[in-house]
Amino acid sequence: MGKKISIIGSGFAGISAAAYLAKAGNDVHVFEKNDQLGGRARQFSSDGFTFDMGPSWYWMPDVFEKFFNDFGHKVSDFYDLKRLSPSYRVFYPGDEIIDIPSSLEELYALFERIEPGSTPHLKRFLNEAEFKYDIGISEMVQKPGRSITEFMDLELAKNALKLDVFKPFSKYIRKYFKDPRLLQLLEFPVLFLGAMPKDIPALYSLMNYADMALGTWYPMGGMHNIVEAMVKTAREQGVTFHTNSTVSEIKTLNKSASAIVIDGKEIKSDVVVGASDYQHTEQLLSKEHRNYDNNYWDKRVMAPSCLLYYVGVNKRLKNLLHHNLFFDEDFAPHAEEIYARPQWPTKPLFYVSCPSLTDPSVAPEGHENLFLLIPVAPGIKETPEIQNKYFDMIVNRLEQRTGQTIKDSIVYKRSYAYSDFVKDYNSFKGNAYGLANTLKQTAILKPKLKSKKLNNLYFTGQLTVPGPGVPPAIISGEVVAREIEKDF
Repeated sequence: MGKKISIIGSGFAGISAAAYLAKAGNDVHVFEKNDQLGGRARQFSSDGFTFDMGPSWYWMPDVFEKFFNDFGHKVSDFYDLKRLSPSYRVFYPGDEIIDIPSSLEELYALFERIEPGSTPHLKRFLNEAEFKYDIGISEMVQKPGRSITEFMDLELAKNALKLDVFKPFSKYIRKYFKDPRLLQLLEFPVLFLGAMPKDIPALYSLMNYADMALGTWYPMGGMHNIVEAMVKTAREQGVTFHTNSTVSEIKTLNKSASAIVIDGKEIKSDVVVGASDYQHTEQLLSKEHRNYDNNYWDKRVMAPSCLLYYVGVNKRLKNLLHHNLFFDEDFAPHAEEIYARPQWPTKPLFYVSCPSLTDPSVAPEGHENLFLLIPVAPGIKETPEIQNKYFDMIVNRLEQRTGQTIKDSIVYKRSYAYSDFVKDYNSFKGNAYGLANTLKQTAILKPKLKSKKLNNLYFTGQLTVPGPGVPPAIISGEVVAREIEKDF
């Protein structure tokens, strides 16, 4: 007989867990505090513009395809997926601009032009990265991280050295390449994992394989279309979604039953899954039932927060691609100001997405939709003055590097920062990407997906296994659902 399961939070992990648990025959209800489903991947429209609020990169298309395949669907049943070519543009210091091609042959030629003799090194690097990707996605990220014995698999043990789990990423790539532009390009994807490349295991060169071999994609209509597709799939399995439903407490009734409290009303559940921010979910429990105390969380290395701007421009822009990375300042000081000496950055690197170049539906005709992002240290509170200062700073650089005026053509602007992440997502220290994937916070060293105190409370999402990012969050939901089915 199926269980009554309450899931707190409707981000990718929550929706994924709900779909798998309902498919297994459980009565699943998802409770979302906001008025829209999707967590950080919400979407809003204003003045004819449609903005994705969070994730904007679509990598690892196989993970999305597998999710829908598990329910008898395919991605194309729900949205039109376009591969971007070039994948993205990088602005380096001076006047140098490099477009990253979607074709591997063109990529080899690009590396060879920048660093003569590097083609065989790149081929070997990507072959090793492919091996890590295959093992990582098929085996390692599927582990629930509940015990060291999960990794005492003969085949996995044989592959352990090849996976480079204990080598720093920065040292690993310098075996292959020397040119600072190539090093920066290769280190860029691991920044999504929330730490300096010297603190990230070389295992994560699998991200370079995802970037360069599997490609960068875009779902027409925006990233929120993925949320809508997953919600539709979950509803087909029988999941019920509740918006504007803020959970204020998780009450323990007995060893096999709990209740979540919404507006003073108790909703009894056989199983509760925290798909909201892990640290926040634990605050809903009495102290004796929490896995971790405040001291534990204060010692965690968090991924960055972000200073975001959603901008509408009343003209078409030139010299931009869909995705643009501004590496026109030195990365080392900015990284120091995120990780080593948390403070507002002096000369930040930043990212610009212009989805209207690919998708006319997200902006009025003749207009452009811009999403601007500056990574910043978690826990640093913004003020309106700070938001305006950094907006002016990066728009000035954007204008200078693309050779056009932009500021006088802005017809819509909205900022989003630390306070918004805390208010909208109960985000610990306002983090945008979850827990950093450092060696000391990998696999069994992450916060546990199962409560140590209660036998019917579980956690999923970017602060537990397998880690930050949209594909890992989808996998996290599947992993926790599988564990619940095993335990019950």
